Amino acid sequence: MERKLYLIAPTVEIKEEYLAFYKEWKESGEVMTLWVIEKDPSDFENMVQYFSSNARGVSLPEGWVPDSTYWLTDENKKVLGAVNIRHSLTELLMNAGGHIGYGIRPSERKKGYATRLLELSLLKAKELGIKRALVVCDESNIGSLKTILNNGGHPDEDFIEEDGNVVKRFWINT
Repeated sequence: MERKLYLIAPTVEIKEEYLAFYKEWKESGEVMTLWVIEKDPSDFENMVQYFSSNARGVSLPEGWVPDSTYWLTDENKKVLGAVNIRHSLTELLMNAGGHIGYGIRPSERKKGYATRLLELSLLKAKELGIKRALVVCDESNIGSLKTILNNGGHPDEDFIEEDGNVVKRFWINT
């Protein structure tokens, strides 16, 4: 039986499920490439409020654009992944961040969840008025590259970071 998947806005109602997601990622020792996953959840209610404020463009740090965070959950409210959708692009986001950044918890990878997460995120981006979404990944991230291509990504010019890292850039019509 295929799992039913949902994108939900961060909520205190599934605090324990989110904390298990966060703990697993921390214990894996992997770099938390998605900044919203790095956010310390020790004051959980404040973290949820922070994400809500960012989505409304309230009290944003200098140079930031409004962004919406969602958690990918299954029918049992298990948090499988997270996504952050930037409502518009700064120069930095145009080069190396894109509209949509996402991550799947380590134990749930290679099950097709990233492809579904990006698919659902593109629907949210469309609701936000984004007609073409820029989605990027490091050249070395083959899983993310496949996810982007599975969702109709059209290649654009690569961006080379100062350290030589190649960022693959793709546009996807919503």
